[in-house]
Amino acid sequence: MTKKNKEAMKQLLHLLHILRVLARHDALFFAERLKLPLPARAALFLLPRRKRKGREGERLAAAFTELGPFFIKFGQALSVRSDVVGEDIAEDLSRLQDRLPSFPATEAKATIARELGQPVDALFAEFEEVPVAAASISQVHFAIDKQGNKLAVKVLRPGIEARFARDVALLRFLARRADKRRPEWRRLKLRQVVDNFAQTVSVEMDLRMEAAAACEFCDNMAQGGYMLVPAVHWNLTARRVLTLERIHGISIDDVAVLKGAGHDADAVLRKASAAFFQQVFRDGFFHADLHPGNLFVGEDGGLIAVDFGIMARVDRRTRIFLAEMLKAFLDRDYTRVAEVHFEAGYIPADQDVLLFAQACRAIGEPLFGKAQKDISLAHLLAQLFKVSEDFQMETQPQLLLLQKTMMLAEGVGRRLNPEVNFWELSRPLIEEWMRANLGMRGQAKDALAEMREAMGKLRHLHECITPEGLRLHPDTVRALKAEPPSGKGWNWPFCGAMLLAVVILSS
Repeated sequence: MTKKNKEAMKQLLHLLHILRVLARHDALFFAERLKLPLPARAALFLLPRRKRKGREGERLAAAFTELGPFFIKFGQALSVRSDVVGEDIAEDLSRLQDRLPSFPATEAKATIARELGQPVDALFAEFEEVPVAAASISQVHFAIDKQGNKLAVKVLRPGIEARFARDVALLRFLARRADKRRPEWRRLKLRQVVDNFAQTVSVEMDLRMEAAAACEFCDNMAQGGYMLVPAVHWNLTARRVLTLERIHGISIDDVAVLKGAGHDADAVLRKASAAFFQQVFRDGFFHADLHPGNLFVGEDGGLIAVDFGIMARVDRRTRIFLAEMLKAFLDRDYTRVAEVHFEAGYIPADQDVLLFAQACRAIGEPLFGKAQKDISLAHLLAQLFKVSEDFQMETQPQLLLLQKTMMLAEGVGRRLNPEVNFWELSRPLIEEWMRANLGMRGQAKDALAEMREAMGKLRHLHECITPEGLRLHPDTVRALKAEPPSGKGWNWPFCGAMLLAVVILSS
């Protein structure tokens, strides 16, 4: 058996294990919608199933929880892709808890010693063996260094990189098959979904990258004074170990405790709204996992953010698109709402602008009969993305992640004061940003940036032209050679092997 065939067989057996777990939780419903070939349908039919109560998304979430760290993370990633799994399933997956049993402190200490080059006793005056938190990728221990600084030490789970690499390889295989089998799904960019997820997880598993993100976020937030970020201790940080200043605060959703400590919930809400505006519009670099467990209120009433493994960027062009779109919605100018989608290239030019404007009106008009406190921009964006699917809008992962983050922010706002609209508080800041960036000065800045980009491309093209002809970069040549040829249909021998393996494993 060749190396390629051995690898394919490993993936097949791993896939069968996953399918058996899904079957136990009555979560194989998606397979019935894939129009699989006969051997694959027969293989799935042979899997022993159990009837379970609950919604499809709840059953799928339970299966992902049993499958472990990778699938918990993947389920959370799918929770922002309602275009792929549907709104109801996405909502259920968003409740997946990234909490797992802790691994032994001896293993955490061994990792720290290996990464930092000294035993734990030599690095810390105190090290608490019982972790304060344990998630799918890492766990956190409190410690005190030799200088008396109180610290939080994050340590990766042993062997987590290999487990994730195996599961990512399988997802990539399935995404390629789906692209070939279901051309109508190519708009969903399933392969890009997997690649983006793999990149996000890869960054999360290099804790130096999280440390760098924390430092950048700290610098950004220092300019506004609305949010504090714990300092990174770089001398105690490596690829699999991250050491941060230990913070003390009250969870932002514990309103009773906040009020008991003398904090003004409305003042906290105003800071949260301003901090969110700064992250998204001013900086284009935002914390994409700001659930209440990652956001605290300090003794002075300031906000404190933790856990910087999932950060996201929104480029200037996308921020301008968002600003123009939201302004047009507020002005009830639905033709302009439609036009900015076409100008950004999100919707193909062969679609009807006025018909799309009509669809946008159907979303926007119902908002104007509601009180400000009842208007949800996150819900508006979700509806807009759903309608845009009918006009062949390709998926924009950065917007989906932003919409999920907006939903988390709105949830925090409702807990602090259900009578106040989270976005209305930051409206003056957004309008000022729009005046600066959508006016003549902003347009001139964009034109200059586009001119520089065009000149750079011309310079690169000139460098590629030689007397012998066009010279391609070696990476481009390798990518072209690696691109699999397009094919039709399924690999019938593979499907037959899958059927045989299921029969053997189920007997």
